[in-house]
Amino acid sequence: MTKFPSSLTSPKVGCQGCQQSEPLDFDFAFAYQPIVDLRDQSVFAHEALVRGMGGEGALSVLNQVTEDNRYRFDQLCRTRAIEGAASLNMQTHLSINFLPNAVYRPELCIRSTLEAAQKYNFPVERLIFETLESEHVDNYRHLTNILREYREFGFKTAIDDFGAGYSGLNLLADFQPDLIKLDMALIRDVDQDRVRQVIVRGIVTICAELNVTVIAEGIESAGERDFLADCGIFLMQGYWFAKPAFKALAPVPIEAWAR
Repeated sequence: MTKFPSSLTSPKVGCQGCQQSEPLDFDFAFAYQPIVDLRDQSVFAHEALVRGMGGEGALSVLNQVTEDNRYRFDQLCRTRAIEGAASLNMQTHLSINFLPNAVYRPELCIRSTLEAAQKYNFPVERLIFETLESEHVDNYRHLTNILREYREFGFKTAIDDFGAGYSGLNLLADFQPDLIKLDMALIRDVDQDRVRQVIVRGIVTICAELNVTVIAEGIESAGERDFLADCGIFLMQGYWFAKPAFKALAPVPIEAWAR
């Protein structure tokens, strides 16, 4: 069992960012998409993907997030994702995206997440926090500090869209997360593209040396699945296996596994 710092079990200490954040004047829900493990044809995790209350796409919600309300939005995303996962009796890991620029002080901003995990009886060790490598971060050192703090709390950490953004290998050099998710632009038609194949194999080799697990996202064909499996990537996510299910856990069809 994770032992939490006394600062998180003592009376609440206010986080300035959350206190100053504007209340939300919009609502949102989640869809959940499985991340599968080819090795035993199981579901390793579900990623919580924000949606409008009627199942509208993520942009319908994210376009309403501003500098003034991003702290409150980020906090609510965490607690609602956990609440939704618990209500669905999710037995896998739960992957939650977070906004690095919305974390004022990691040790205080994580309080609501811990409280939600306790309230809904969702094990902390099954929570994954992922951040977009493609997102611009105001303070790069702040991001690596957040990731280190989250690891100390017992969470798994992940870098999403790896290979698509601002920091690339520099972020991996400074912090080695538990997981990286290869950007779908690298994955698309990788079984037919020699250049992408060389790049993917190189990343897999680096991550193996660093003890970082690779997830391939955006899988849309059997060819992509099979090439990546031959490279040693066994955790995958994409429409080939299942589309995100609104307020539900999507089943993976039997034919998605067959090679």
